[in-house]
Amino acid sequence: MRFVIVTGMSGAGKSTALKILEDEGYFCADNIPLPLVEKFAELSVMQENGHDRVALGLDVRSGMEIRKIQQVLERLVAREISYEILFLDAGDHVLLKRYKETRRSHPLARAGRIEEGIALERTVLQFLKEQADFIIDTSNLLTRELRSALEKIFVSSQEYHNIYITVLSFGFKYGIPADSDLVFDVRFLPNPFYVDDLKRKTGQDGEVQEFVMQTETARLFLEKLVDMIEFLLPNYVAEGKNQLVISIGCTGGQHRSVTLAEKLYERLGRHAEYGLRLEHREKKAWRV
Repeated sequence: MRFVIVTGMSGAGKSTALKILEDEGYFCADNIPLPLVEKFAELSVMQENGHDRVALGLDVRSGMEIRKIQQVLERLVAREISYEILFLDAGDHVLLKRYKETRRSHPLARAGRIEEGIALERTVLQFLKEQADFIIDTSNLLTRELRSALEKIFVSSQEYHNIYITVLSFGFKYGIPADSDLVFDVRFLPNPFYVDDLKRKTGQDGEVQEFVMQTETARLFLEKLVDMIEFLLPNYVAEGKNQLVISIGCTGGQHRSVTLAEKLYERLGRHAEYGLRLEHREKKAWRV
């Protein structure tokens, strides 16, 4: 029996997560009254109902009553009812943007500013985030990427650490990505832009990748980069970091940075315990 409590910040994607879990065969319930949570969990663990995977959505739509869930969780432990907590989060600026786009009011700020509701909610839910088994930051995630992460955790039961890695290529001429955690400059590598046959291709093309990676310097840089990232990741996880943006830049974000981002993404892909995505920021500006 697998019993998952889906919670987190309003606007971070809890409803989407529940729909994904439901698609994967979970029996899902959302926002039931807190006094019924314990009874719901008790009935869920009984095999007679035919459900061996259950997900329950809980959030601040219950108002400040959500704080009482701590007592419920303690009683579940006392009754040896096991559960897992999935906490969905996103940056405040992302949540604010989502609320403004949908024109919905925040459940804790119906008569006030959305920013105030988000701040209060973050404080109220901190105890749940601290107890969470899995934390997923959806700030930069597409729905399919969230689905992939949830399938990895709750369907395939693969080991999963609470960190989602974005490997991002960019061009310095357009500015450094504001959300970067680590920035690497690969403008020291040979530039395919000055080769006529490669100028209008990108780092996603094999010919460009071969040109960029032909030197010992490029190959050694990639090895040292991978080694450093693999060293840092478990330390970031231990620190509680759940979102890591690794930005790799060249002049225009078309050749060298794209090549190294592709290669790094490929190498990190062997670590199934981490969420991973690849993005080329300047793709719209490519000359192809």
